[in-house]
Amino acid sequence: MEETLRQTCLHDSHIALGAQMSPFGGFDMPIQYGSIIDEHNAVRQRCGMFDVSHMGEIVISGPQAGEFTGYIFSNDVRDMPDGKILYGMMLYPDGGVVDDLLVYKLSDMKWLFVVNASNIEKDFIWIQRHASGFDVKVDNFSDFYGEIALQGPDSEKTAREVLGLELKDLAFYTFMQTELDADGSIGRGEPLIVSRTGYTGEDGFEFYGSFAQIRYIWDRLLAAGVTPCGLGCRDTLRFEVGLPLYGHELSEKISPVEAGLGVFVKTDRPDFIGRDAIVRQKAEGTARRIVGIEMADKAIPRAGYPVEADGEQIGEVTTGYNSISTGKSVCMAMVRKEYSAPGTEVSVRIRKKTFPGTVCKKRFYDKNYRK
Repeated sequence: MEETLRQTCLHDSHIALGAQMSPFGGFDMPIQYGSIIDEHNAVRQRCGMFDVSHMGEIVISGPQAGEFTGYIFSNDVRDMPDGKILYGMMLYPDGGVVDDLLVYKLSDMKWLFVVNASNIEKDFIWIQRHASGFDVKVDNFSDFYGEIALQGPDSEKTAREVLGLELKDLAFYTFMQTELDADGSIGRGEPLIVSRTGYTGEDGFEFYGSFAQIRYIWDRLLAAGVTPCGLGCRDTLRFEVGLPLYGHELSEKISPVEAGLGVFVKTDRPDFIGRDAIVRQKAEGTARRIVGIEMADKAIPRAGYPVEADGEQIGEVTTGYNSISTGKSVCMAMVRKEYSAPGTEVSVRIRKKTFPGTVCKKRFYDKNYRK
């Protein structure tokens, strides 16, 4: 049976712009509008905008909302102030990852979980299942919120000049709540959340609002000449700076410790789901881990290609590209621990041939977030 794809509130604009559309996370999403390279470079050098309305938004509210968030989320929310954002995971008891997500603290009694599109239904069921015993309410607002990500070194200037939003005092991994009217007036109208995180390695902002607000923001930015960018360059951008993609560098079978993301699992606090498994992995180590590999030539390693050493397969590629920003053929790969040290010589099998590479750090391009 053919999959029925959902559409974001900006779908008509993508079609009008001639975007190449493709299924992603159950949605019909733009992969590119023209050249992935041009879109990638626009974000690195100026700014670009992404329709990320496919992401999920789940709100936890009630007297025990903070306590429950701490129970189901890997990072430490105990001293988290209002307006702060944390990255982390929801874990299975064995340490595998239900999803990686951002948690926004709206207030002591209200928290926003921003989850991956492909996991919305699974996450909502998981959260609901574990909320029993807590005085909380769990609401899925994914069908209400649209979202735009404005990314790149000119993002702050663009938000000010085009949208009338002064965001210079908004710190990295924080958010503000304002209002946006249908005529573009700031400070009145429907609620709008503006955050400063980013999934590209560049400075940037996210706008969460009603479909009408998101269409208004998109149209204003488009009219001002901001480059619309598809999920193709969103992947090349996040990959270059070593950011994980669920289903590739994290999954129910890949733990945060194996992915090199154990810092986002705070085990020095009371019990939370998955804690014991991560404590054990941090103490004993894991048999494999995600590494970076730089190829010796221009051969491009793709996800799923075998990684070999000493005449045998020792892992496989999770994501690979010819890096647009550096010009190097590189990949992230899951390999056996004994081959994970930087400088280790390995090879990647591409069809019937093997191509040499060297293990390196996962970050192939330095992040340029606002300090």
